[in-house]
Amino acid sequence: MSLNTTPRASSARPTEVDVVVLGAGFAGLTAARELSQRGLSVRVLEARDRIGGRTWYADGLGRGLELGGTWVHWTQPYVWAELARYGIGTVPSPAPAVAHWWEAGAARSGDPEELLARLDEPNRRLTADARRVFPTPFRPLEERALVESVDHETIADRIATLDLPAADRELLETFWTLNVNGSIDEAAYTQALRWVALTNGDWAVNFEACASYKVEGGTGRLAQAIADDSDADLRFGAVVEAIEHDDDSVRVTTADGRVHTARHAVVTFPLAALSRIRVTPPLPLAMDAAANEGQAGLGTKVWFRLEGVTEPFVAFGEKDWPLNFFQGEYPDGDGIIVIGFGPDARAIDPTDVRAIEEVIGRLIPGARVTAVEAHDWVADEFAGETWPMHRPGYLTGALAGFHAGDGRLRFAGADYAHGWGGFIDGAIEGGLIEARRILTENAGAQTAVPLLAATA
Repeated sequence: MSLNTTPRASSARPTEVDVVVLGAGFAGLTAARELSQRGLSVRVLEARDRIGGRTWYADGLGRGLELGGTWVHWTQPYVWAELARYGIGTVPSPAPAVAHWWEAGAARSGDPEELLARLDEPNRRLTADARRVFPTPFRPLEERALVESVDHETIADRIATLDLPAADRELLETFWTLNVNGSIDEAAYTQALRWVALTNGDWAVNFEACASYKVEGGTGRLAQAIADDSDADLRFGAVVEAIEHDDDSVRVTTADGRVHTARHAVVTFPLAALSRIRVTPPLPLAMDAAANEGQAGLGTKVWFRLEGVTEPFVAFGEKDWPLNFFQGEYPDGDGIIVIGFGPDARAIDPTDVRAIEEVIGRLIPGARVTAVEAHDWVADEFAGETWPMHRPGYLTGALAGFHAGDGRLRFAGADYAHGWGGFIDGAIEGGLIEARRILTENAGAQTAVPLLAATA
Protein backbone atom coordinates (compact mmCIF):
# COMPACT_ATOMS: atom_id res chain seq x y z
CA MET A 1 0.00 0.00 0.00
CA SER A 2 1.34 3.41 -0.95
CA LEU A 3 0.92 6.03 1.75
CA ASN A 4 0.29 9.69 1.03
CA THR A 5 2.81 11.60 3.15
CA THR A 6 1.26 15.04 2.65
CA PRO A 7 0.33 16.54 6.07
CA ARG A 8 -3.40 16.50 6.75
CA ALA A 9 -5.23 19.67 5.83
CA SER A 10 -6.64 19.82 9.34
CA SER A 11 -3.20 20.25 10.94
CA ALA A 12 -3.10 23.44 12.99
CA ARG A 13 0.51 24.20 11.98
CA PRO A 14 2.60 23.04 9.01
CA THR A 15 5.09 20.24 9.58
CA GLU A 16 8.44 19.55 7.94
CA VAL A 17 8.27 15.76 8.15
CA ASP A 18 5.79 13.07 9.05
CA VAL A 19 7.87 11.69 11.91
CA VAL A 20 10.80 12.94 13.94
CA VAL A 21 12.75 10.16 15.68
CA LEU A 22 14.73 11.21 18.73
CA GLY A 23 17.84 9.07 19.04
CA ALA A 24 19.73 6.80 16.62
CA GLY A 25 20.11 3.75 18.83
CA PHE A 26 18.55 0.45 17.79
CA ALA A 27 15.02 1.60 18.60
CA GLY A 28 15.33 4.81 16.62
CA LEU A 29 17.08 3.22 13.65
CA THR A 30 14.49 0.45 13.47
CA ALA A 31 11.56 2.87 13.65
CA ALA A 32 13.15 5.13 11.01
CA ARG A 33 13.71 2.22 8.65
CA GLU A 34 10.18 0.89 8.98
CA LEU A 35 8.57 4.31 8.52
CA SER A 36 10.74 5.51 5.64
CA GLN A 37 10.42 2.22 3.76
CA ARG A 38 6.65 2.71 3.80
CA GLY A 39 6.88 6.17 2.30
CA LEU A 40 6.76 8.48 5.29
CA SER A 41 9.24 11.32 5.60
CA VAL A 42 11.44 10.78 8.66
CA ARG A 43 14.08 12.88 10.37
CA VAL A 44 16.33 11.29 13.01
CA LEU A 45 17.92 13.63 15.56
CA GLU A 46 21.00 12.15 17.24
CA ALA A 47 23.01 14.10 19.82
CA ARG A 48 26.17 12.06 19.34
CA ASP A 49 28.40 11.87 16.27
CA ARG A 50 27.59 8.18 15.74
CA ILE A 51 24.71 5.74 15.65
CA GLY A 52 24.11 2.95 18.17
CA GLY A 53 23.09 4.72 21.37
CA ARG A 54 24.19 2.67 24.36
CA THR A 55 25.87 0.16 22.08
CA TRP A 56 29.27 1.26 20.86
CA TYR A 57 31.71 -1.00 19.05
CA ALA A 58 35.03 0.84 19.01
CA ASP A 59 38.74 0.17 18.75
CA GLY A 60 40.57 -0.35 22.02
CA LEU A 61 43.36 -2.48 23.49
CA GLY A 62 44.40 -3.40 19.97
CA ARG A 63 41.05 -4.81 18.83
CA GLY A 64 37.36 -4.05 18.50
CA LEU A 65 35.56 -3.83 21.85
CA GLU A 66 31.91 -3.48 22.82
CA LEU A 67 31.90 -0.51 25.19
CA GLY A 68 28.13 -0.75 25.72
CA GLY A 69 25.45 -3.38 25.03
CA THR A 70 27.01 -6.59 23.75
CA TRP A 71 25.27 -9.96 23.91
CA VAL A 72 22.39 -11.43 21.91
CA HIS A 73 20.60 -14.78 21.93
CA TRP A 74 18.14 -16.88 19.93
CA THR A 75 15.57 -16.53 22.71
CA GLN A 76 15.41 -12.85 21.66
CA PRO A 77 13.19 -12.92 18.56
CA TYR A 78 13.54 -9.34 17.34
CA VAL A 79 17.32 -9.08 17.27
CA TRP A 80 17.59 -12.64 15.95
CA ALA A 81 15.29 -11.77 13.05
CA GLU A 82 17.40 -8.70 12.25
CA LEU A 83 20.59 -10.75 12.25
CA ALA A 84 18.93 -13.18 9.82
CA ARG A 85 17.64 -10.31 7.67
CA TYR A 86 21.16 -8.96 7.13
CA GLY A 87 23.04 -12.26 7.10
CA ILE A 88 25.01 -11.47 10.25
CA GLY A 89 26.13 -14.30 12.51
CA THR A 90 27.15 -14.54 16.14
CA VAL A 91 30.39 -15.48 17.87
CA PRO A 92 30.54 -17.13 21.29
CA SER A 93 32.35 -15.77 24.28
CA PRO A 94 34.97 -18.37 25.32
CA ALA A 95 34.02 -21.06 27.81
CA PRO A 96 35.88 -20.34 31.06
CA ALA A 97 38.60 -22.78 32.02
CA VAL A 98 38.57 -21.77 35.69
CA ALA A 99 36.39 -19.87 38.14
CA HIS A 100 37.50 -17.54 40.93
CA TRP A 101 35.24 -16.28 43.69
CA TRP A 102 35.32 -14.75 47.15
CA GLU A 103 34.02 -16.75 50.08
CA ALA A 104 34.37 -16.37 53.83
CA GLY A 105 36.87 -13.55 53.43
CA ALA A 106 39.20 -15.39 51.07
CA ALA A 107 39.75 -16.05 47.36
CA ARG A 108 38.77 -19.47 46.03
CA SER A 109 39.29 -21.14 42.67
CA GLY A 110 37.67 -24.14 41.05
CA ASP A 111 35.59 -25.61 38.25
CA PRO A 112 33.24 -23.07 36.61
CA GLU A 113 30.50 -25.70 36.31
CA GLU A 114 30.69 -26.40 40.04
CA LEU A 115 30.33 -22.69 40.79
CA LEU A 116 27.29 -22.41 38.51
CA ALA A 117 25.85 -25.52 40.16
CA ARG A 118 26.01 -23.72 43.50
CA LEU A 119 23.89 -20.96 42.01
CA ASP A 120 21.29 -23.34 40.63
CA GLU A 121 19.01 -24.10 43.57
CA PRO A 122 19.09 -20.54 45.01
CA ASN A 123 18.23 -19.09 41.60
CA ARG A 124 15.47 -21.63 41.03
CA ARG A 125 13.94 -20.68 44.35
CA LEU A 126 14.33 -16.98 43.69
CA THR A 127 12.69 -17.13 40.26
CA ALA A 128 10.19 -19.94 40.83
CA ASP A 129 7.25 -17.60 40.18
CA ALA A 130 8.58 -16.19 36.90
CA ARG A 131 6.09 -17.94 34.60
CA ARG A 132 3.22 -17.58 37.07
CA VAL A 133 3.62 -13.80 37.31
CA PHE A 134 4.59 -13.41 33.64
CA PRO A 135 2.89 -16.30 31.78
CA THR A 136 3.19 -14.39 28.49
CA PRO A 137 6.28 -12.27 29.12
CA PHE A 138 5.97 -10.12 25.99
CA ARG A 139 2.71 -8.90 27.53
CA PRO A 140 4.15 -8.16 30.98
CA LEU A 141 0.98 -6.69 32.49
CA GLU A 142 -1.41 -9.42 31.37
CA GLU A 143 -1.66 -10.77 34.94
CA ARG A 144 -1.66 -7.29 36.45
CA ALA A 145 -2.87 -8.31 39.91
CA LEU A 146 -0.03 -10.83 40.24
CA VAL A 147 2.53 -8.27 39.07
CA GLU A 148 1.16 -5.68 41.52
CA SER A 149 1.45 -8.18 44.37
CA VAL A 150 5.25 -8.29 44.03
CA ASP A 151 6.16 -5.08 42.18
CA HIS A 152 6.94 -3.27 45.44
CA GLU A 153 9.76 -5.70 46.30
CA THR A 154 13.44 -5.35 45.50
CA ILE A 155 15.65 -8.27 44.50
CA ALA A 156 17.40 -7.91 47.87
CA ASP A 157 14.04 -8.13 49.66
CA ARG A 158 13.20 -11.44 48.03
CA ILE A 159 16.68 -12.95 48.48
CA ALA A 160 16.40 -12.18 52.21
CA THR A 161 13.31 -14.44 52.44
CA LEU A 162 15.09 -17.52 51.05
CA ASP A 163 16.91 -18.50 54.28
CA LEU A 164 20.09 -19.52 52.47
CA PRO A 165 23.45 -20.38 54.05
CA ALA A 166 25.58 -17.24 54.24
CA ALA A 167 27.99 -18.27 51.48
CA ASP A 168 25.19 -19.17 49.06
CA ARG A 169 23.29 -15.98 49.85
CA GLU A 170 26.36 -13.83 49.20
CA LEU A 171 27.05 -15.59 45.91
CA LEU A 172 23.42 -15.12 44.81
CA GLU A 173 23.54 -11.46 45.82
CA THR A 174 26.67 -10.75 43.79
CA PHE A 175 25.23 -12.68 40.82
CA TRP A 176 22.17 -10.44 40.73
CA THR A 177 24.26 -7.35 41.39
CA LEU A 178 26.01 -8.25 38.13
CA ASN A 179 22.67 -8.62 36.31
CA VAL A 180 21.40 -5.31 37.66
CA ASN A 181 24.70 -3.47 37.10
CA GLY A 182 23.61 -1.62 40.18
CA SER A 183 22.37 -2.17 43.70
CA ILE A 184 19.95 -5.04 44.29
CA ASP A 185 18.50 -2.85 47.05
CA GLU A 186 17.19 -0.55 44.30
CA ALA A 187 16.21 -3.04 41.57
CA ALA A 188 12.72 -4.48 41.19
CA TYR A 189 12.18 -8.16 41.89
CA THR A 190 9.73 -8.13 38.97
CA GLN A 191 12.63 -7.40 36.62
CA ALA A 192 14.37 -10.58 37.72
CA LEU A 193 11.17 -12.58 37.22
CA ARG A 194 10.50 -10.94 33.88
CA TRP A 195 13.95 -11.76 32.51
CA VAL A 196 13.74 -15.41 33.55
CA ALA A 197 10.19 -15.75 32.22
CA LEU A 198 11.53 -14.74 28.81
CA THR A 199 13.71 -17.88 28.81
CA ASN A 200 10.79 -20.11 29.80
CA GLY A 201 11.55 -19.89 33.49
CA ASP A 202 15.11 -21.22 33.23
CA TRP A 203 17.60 -18.93 34.98
CA ALA A 204 20.60 -20.73 33.45
CA VAL A 205 19.39 -20.10 29.89
CA ASN A 206 18.79 -16.50 30.90
CA PHE A 207 22.37 -16.20 32.12
CA GLU A 208 23.52 -17.66 28.80
CA ALA A 209 21.44 -15.03 26.99
CA CYS A 210 23.06 -12.28 29.04
CA ALA A 211 26.73 -13.08 28.45
CA SER A 212 27.46 -15.76 25.87
CA TYR A 213 26.96 -14.73 22.21
CA LYS A 214 28.12 -11.54 20.50
CA VAL A 215 27.23 -10.03 17.12
CA GLU A 216 29.77 -11.09 14.50
CA GLY A 217 31.66 -7.94 13.55
CA GLY A 218 30.21 -6.01 16.46
CA THR A 219 26.91 -4.34 17.29
CA GLY A 220 27.94 -1.44 15.06
CA ARG A 221 27.71 -3.75 12.05
CA LEU A 222 24.05 -4.51 12.75
CA ALA A 223 23.22 -0.89 13.55
CA GLN A 224 24.81 0.25 10.29
CA ALA A 225 22.92 -2.37 8.30
CA ILE A 226 19.62 -1.07 9.67
CA ALA A 227 20.64 2.55 9.02
CA ASP A 228 21.69 1.74 5.45
CA ASP A 229 18.24 0.26 4.84
CA SER A 230 16.53 3.55 5.69
CA ASP A 231 15.76 6.68 3.69
CA ALA A 232 15.51 8.81 6.83
CA ASP A 233 17.28 12.16 7.17
CA LEU A 234 19.84 11.45 9.90
CA ARG A 235 21.29 14.48 11.68
CA PHE A 236 24.17 14.18 14.14
CA GLY A 237 25.00 16.70 16.87
CA ALA A 238 21.31 17.46 17.32
CA VAL A 239 20.96 17.87 21.09
CA VAL A 240 17.28 17.96 22.03
CA GLU A 241 16.36 20.49 24.69
CA ALA A 242 12.57 20.71 24.51
CA ILE A 243 9.55 18.92 23.09
CA GLU A 244 6.21 20.68 22.61
CA HIS A 245 3.25 18.63 21.47
CA ASP A 246 -0.47 19.12 20.87
CA ASP A 247 -3.28 17.34 19.05
CA ASP A 248 -1.86 18.17 15.62
CA SER A 249 1.93 18.18 15.73
CA VAL A 250 5.18 17.91 17.65
CA ARG A 251 7.83 20.66 17.84
CA VAL A 252 11.34 19.61 18.89
CA THR A 253 13.85 22.33 19.79
CA THR A 254 17.55 21.52 19.63
CA ALA A 255 20.46 23.28 21.33
CA ASP A 256 21.32 25.19 18.14
CA GLY A 257 17.91 26.90 18.30
CA ARG A 258 16.46 24.90 15.41
CA VAL A 259 12.81 23.83 15.71
CA HIS A 260 11.88 20.56 13.98
CA THR A 261 8.17 20.05 13.36
CA ALA A 262 6.49 16.72 12.66
CA ARG A 263 3.15 15.00 12.85
CA HIS A 264 4.51 12.34 15.22
CA ALA A 265 7.60 11.81 17.37
CA VAL A 266 9.24 8.57 18.45
CA VAL A 267 11.19 9.24 21.65
CA THR A 268 13.94 6.70 22.35
CA PHE A 269 15.82 8.46 25.15
CA PRO A 270 16.71 6.45 28.27
CA LEU A 271 14.69 7.47 31.33
CA ALA A 272 17.59 9.42 32.82
CA ALA A 273 18.09 11.41 29.61
CA LEU A 274 14.35 11.95 29.20
CA SER A 275 14.22 13.62 32.61
CA ARG A 276 16.48 16.40 31.30
CA ILE A 277 14.16 17.36 28.43
CA ARG A 278 11.49 20.06 28.82
CA VAL A 279 8.22 18.48 27.66
CA THR A 280 5.18 20.72 27.16
CA PRO A 281 2.58 19.84 28.24
CA PRO A 282 4.34 17.67 30.85
CA LEU A 283 4.14 13.92 30.64
CA PRO A 284 1.48 12.23 32.78
CA LEU A 285 2.48 12.13 36.44
CA ALA A 286 3.50 8.45 36.63
CA MET A 287 5.68 8.71 33.52
CA ASP A 288 7.27 11.96 34.65
CA ALA A 289 8.00 10.49 38.10
CA ALA A 290 9.58 7.39 36.54
CA ALA A 291 11.84 9.54 34.35
CA ASN A 292 12.96 11.60 37.34
CA GLU A 293 13.59 8.49 39.44
CA GLY A 294 15.51 6.77 36.65
CA GLN A 295 16.70 3.20 36.45
CA ALA A 296 18.81 1.14 38.87
CA GLY A 297 21.48 0.33 36.28
CA LEU A 298 24.08 2.86 37.43
CA GLY A 299 27.23 0.78 37.36
CA THR A 300 30.53 0.38 35.55
CA LYS A 301 31.77 -1.61 32.58
CA VAL A 302 35.48 -1.74 31.83
CA TRP A 303 37.82 -3.65 29.53
CA PHE A 304 41.41 -4.25 30.59
CA ARG A 305 44.45 -6.29 29.66
CA LEU A 306 45.59 -8.71 32.35
CA GLU A 307 49.19 -9.87 31.98
CA GLY A 308 50.37 -13.34 32.93
CA VAL A 309 46.94 -15.01 32.58
CA THR A 310 46.10 -16.62 29.24
CA GLU A 311 43.15 -18.95 29.93
CA PRO A 312 39.57 -17.63 29.83
CA PHE A 313 38.06 -17.38 33.30
CA VAL A 314 35.02 -16.18 35.19
CA ALA A 315 35.27 -14.44 38.57
CA PHE A 316 32.83 -13.15 41.19
CA GLY A 317 33.78 -10.73 43.94
CA GLU A 318 31.45 -9.47 46.66
CA LYS A 319 28.37 -7.45 45.75
CA ASP A 320 29.71 -4.15 47.12
CA TRP A 321 33.15 -4.31 45.50
CA PRO A 322 33.77 -1.54 42.94
CA LEU A 323 34.05 -4.36 40.36
CA ASN A 324 32.25 -7.54 41.34
CA PHE A 325 32.40 -9.63 38.15
CA PHE A 326 35.10 -10.43 35.60
CA GLN A 327 35.16 -12.51 32.44
CA GLY A 328 38.34 -13.28 30.50
CA GLU A 329 37.30 -12.83 26.86
CA TYR A 330 40.24 -12.56 24.48
CA PRO A 331 43.58 -14.33 24.99
CA ASP A 332 46.26 -11.83 23.96
CA GLY A 333 49.82 -13.10 23.73
CA ASP A 334 51.07 -13.58 27.30
CA GLY A 335 47.89 -12.08 28.71
CA ILE A 336 44.14 -11.84 28.25
CA ILE A 337 41.66 -9.04 27.66
CA VAL A 338 39.06 -9.05 30.42
CA ILE A 339 35.66 -7.43 30.83
CA GLY A 340 34.66 -6.24 34.31
CA PHE A 341 31.44 -4.92 35.80
CA GLY A 342 30.70 -3.05 39.03
CA PRO A 343 27.49 -1.76 40.65
CA ASP A 344 28.35 1.91 41.23
CA ALA A 345 29.98 4.13 38.62
CA ARG A 346 31.06 6.51 41.40
CA ALA A 347 33.04 3.81 43.21
CA ILE A 348 35.89 3.45 40.73
CA ASP A 349 37.57 5.36 37.93
CA PRO A 350 37.38 2.85 35.04
CA THR A 351 40.52 4.37 33.51
CA ASP A 352 42.59 3.89 36.69
CA VAL A 353 44.88 0.92 36.00
CA ARG A 354 46.00 0.57 39.61
CA ALA A 355 42.45 0.69 41.01
CA ILE A 356 41.34 -2.09 38.68
CA GLU A 357 44.48 -4.10 39.44
CA GLU A 358 43.77 -3.86 43.17
CA VAL A 359 40.27 -5.33 42.80
CA ILE A 360 41.12 -8.16 40.40
CA GLY A 361 44.17 -8.87 42.57
CA ARG A 362 41.88 -9.88 45.43
CA LEU A 363 40.75 -12.84 43.34
CA ILE A 364 43.90 -13.47 41.31
CA PRO A 365 46.90 -12.63 43.54
CA GLY A 366 49.72 -10.92 41.68
CA ALA A 367 47.43 -9.80 38.88
CA ARG A 368 49.00 -7.12 36.68
CA VAL A 369 46.81 -4.80 34.60
CA THR A 370 48.65 -3.08 31.75
CA ALA A 371 45.93 -1.14 29.88
CA VAL A 372 42.25 -0.22 30.20
CA GLU A 373 39.39 0.98 27.98
CA ALA A 374 35.97 2.15 29.16
CA HIS A 375 33.13 4.62 28.73
CA ASP A 376 31.23 6.08 31.69
CA TRP A 377 27.58 5.71 30.64
CA VAL A 378 26.24 7.13 33.90
CA ALA A 379 28.18 10.38 33.39
CA ASP A 380 27.16 10.43 29.71
CA GLU A 381 24.47 13.14 29.48
CA PHE A 382 22.73 11.30 26.66
CA ALA A 383 22.47 8.06 28.67
CA GLY A 384 22.67 8.66 32.43
CA GLU A 385 22.47 4.91 33.03
CA THR A 386 23.84 1.63 31.73
CA TRP A 387 21.33 -1.03 30.75
CA PRO A 388 17.90 -0.27 32.20
CA MET A 389 16.95 -2.21 35.31
CA HIS A 390 13.59 -1.13 36.65
CA ARG A 391 13.00 0.12 40.15
CA PRO A 392 10.09 -1.21 42.23
CA GLY A 393 6.74 0.06 41.00
CA TYR A 394 7.87 0.95 37.48
CA LEU A 395 6.04 -1.88 35.72
CA THR A 396 2.67 -1.26 37.31
CA GLY A 397 3.09 2.49 37.71
CA ALA A 398 4.57 3.80 34.47
CA LEU A 399 5.17 1.14 31.82
CA ALA A 400 1.60 1.06 30.51
CA GLY A 401 1.72 4.84 30.06
CA PHE A 402 4.91 4.64 28.00
CA HIS A 403 3.36 1.88 25.89
CA ALA A 404 0.26 3.99 25.28
CA GLY A 405 2.27 7.13 24.50
CA ASP A 406 1.17 10.68 25.17
CA GLY A 407 -0.74 12.25 22.33
CA ARG A 408 1.57 12.30 19.32
CA LEU A 409 4.56 11.16 21.37
CA ARG A 410 5.54 7.51 21.14
CA PHE A 411 8.20 5.85 23.30
CA ALA A 412 10.52 3.08 22.15
CA GLY A 413 13.73 1.61 23.52
CA ALA A 414 15.13 -0.85 26.02
CA ASP A 415 13.71 1.25 28.90
CA TYR A 416 10.15 0.78 27.59
CA ALA A 417 10.31 -2.74 26.12
CA HIS A 418 7.34 -5.07 26.22
CA GLY A 419 9.68 -8.06 26.40
CA TRP A 420 13.46 -7.90 26.78
CA GLY A 421 13.80 -4.75 28.85
CA GLY A 422 17.47 -3.77 29.07
CA PHE A 423 18.53 -5.57 25.86
CA ILE A 424 19.08 -4.75 22.19
CA ASP A 425 16.11 -7.01 21.47
CA GLY A 426 13.79 -4.81 23.51
CA ALA A 427 14.99 -1.69 21.69
CA ILE A 428 14.35 -3.21 18.25
CA GLU A 429 10.96 -4.50 19.40
CA GLY A 430 9.90 -1.03 20.53
CA GLY A 431 10.99 0.57 17.27
CA LEU A 432 8.92 -1.93 15.28
CA ILE A 433 5.82 -1.60 17.44
CA GLU A 434 5.75 2.19 17.47
CA ALA A 435 6.48 2.45 13.74
CA ARG A 436 3.56 0.11 13.06
CA ARG A 437 1.26 2.20 15.22
CA ILE A 438 2.18 5.37 13.35
CA LEU A 439 1.78 3.67 9.96
CA THR A 440 -1.65 2.42 10.94
CA GLU A 441 -2.73 5.84 12.23
CA ASN A 442 -1.33 7.55 9.13
CA ALA A 443 -3.16 5.15 6.81
CA GLY A 444 -6.39 5.77 8.72
CA ALA A 445 -5.96 9.54 8.56
CA GLN A 446 -5.29 9.50 4.83
CA THR A 447 -8.33 7.36 4.04
CA ALA A 448 -10.47 9.53 6.31
CA VAL A 449 -9.79 12.76 4.40
CA PRO A 450 -11.62 11.81 1.17
CA LEU A 451 -14.59 10.57 3.16
CA LEU A 452 -14.88 13.93 4.91
CA ALA A 453 -14.51 15.75 1.62
CA ALA A 454 -17.17 13.61 0.00
CA THR A 455 -19.75 14.52 2.63
CA ALA A 456 -18.89 18.24 2.73
